[in-house]
Amino acid sequence: MPVDEIRITTTVARVLRQFLEHPSEPCYGFNLMRSTGLASGTLYVILARLQRAGWLASEQEAIDPVATGRPARRLYRLTPDGAQAAHLELAELSDQLRPPRFRPLLRLQDGKS
Repeated sequence: MPVDEIRITTTVARVLRQFLEHPSEPCYGFNLMRSTGLASGTLYVILARLQRAGWLASEQEAIDPVATGRPARRLYRLTPDGAQAAHLELAELSDQLRPPRFRPLLRLQDGKS
């Protein structure tokens, strides 16, 4: 299923980069907050937007909260189409942000630049 377009900001790019590091492994919110440095209010808005657009799928962790001593986590994973779109978008963003070739400033004859 094709994914909807997403506006790729540097913040969204940071989240997508984390998913692309290990595309087949699920991620959960707190881990993503630590790895991206984003606050929960920022991160969860991005995750919801990516999920609505078809870039991410999510599921509740299948654990017994009593046995593990913690609540089940919501796990997020890139969809195959989302992984492809994320890779293309990050490559394009990288090209746009790549600095131009360095060209030294020319000095004027009176020593001022």
